[in-house]
Amino acid sequence: MRWRKTKQSTNIDDRRGQGPAHSGMAVAGLLRFLPFLLKTKVGKLILVVGGIYLAYQYFTGGAGMMDVQPGSAPGSGTMQQQEGAQTGGLPASDEDAQFVAAILGTTETVWSKLLDGQYPEPQLVLYNNITQTGCGMGQAQSGPFYCPADSKVYLDLSFMDELKKLGAPGDFAFAYVIAHEVGHHVQNVLGTNKQVAQMQQQASETDANRLSVMLELQADCYAGVWGYYVHNDMQLLEPGDIEEGLKAASSVGDDRLQEMAGQAVQPDAFTHGTSEQRASWFRKGFESGNPKDCDTFQNLQ
Repeated sequence: MRWRKTKQSTNIDDRRGQGPAHSGMAVAGLLRFLPFLLKTKVGKLILVVGGIYLAYQYFTGGAGMMDVQPGSAPGSGTMQQQEGAQTGGLPASDEDAQFVAAILGTTETVWSKLLDGQYPEPQLVLYNNITQTGCGMGQAQSGPFYCPADSKVYLDLSFMDELKKLGAPGDFAFAYVIAHEVGHHVQNVLGTNKQVAQMQQQASETDANRLSVMLELQADCYAGVWGYYVHNDMQLLEPGDIEEGLKAASSVGDDRLQEMAGQAVQPDAFTHGTSEQRASWFRKGFESGNPKDCDTFQNLQ
């Protein structure tokens, strides 16, 4: 992918190397129960262990991981930059970060055009291991995700290695991931996220999962639409790039991930769609270039 020919986005919040945002909350929690904890041996032990844990978190930038559901906290979509956040000015030697900024820049160009300039650009947060988000605590184990509540994409660059382990190497494979998350931002701008969240509140668990699948497949299709313009208008793609994108979409299908985890395939538990569905909707968007052809809610079988 000829990504070095593009302008980089400045909507980057680089939190890498910063201490975890939840340390302050943990300290406050310990202080709140300090009088009680000091009265017992167990309480004193909790204070010692808690202090060691917080110190470790501070100096290592975060430890344990947990899943984060990107659509769990839909909000107004207003963008608020944290105090002290770093935007733009990424080190020239940091090629991975430069790549992310370049891909984000192409999504800004494409969606601003498709939405007639009525496109509030999202911010992309680079972080290590753990960070605070508008949707709760975000951790790298969940993979890249979008938070509707603060209109930000969250990305730990270690996911590049995870994609390779899933059998989807290549720069365009990772570009697809970024474009997919930006696709969720487009849904937020258009009000789709809010509508789906409202329907899920009234739905059974199975139907709520099905709605989540529709939302994810539409984001895959929107990533394909982005790919159409990156290829035809910007001429950034090289031979093999599309195959990388299709392989990436297929590699994160629910059925494949369940099988890799040694589980029986359970369609009712799907939240993102099968490998075949994800690759198919990405291809549909890439071949069409028209967001209106991404109506997964009408066409999903």
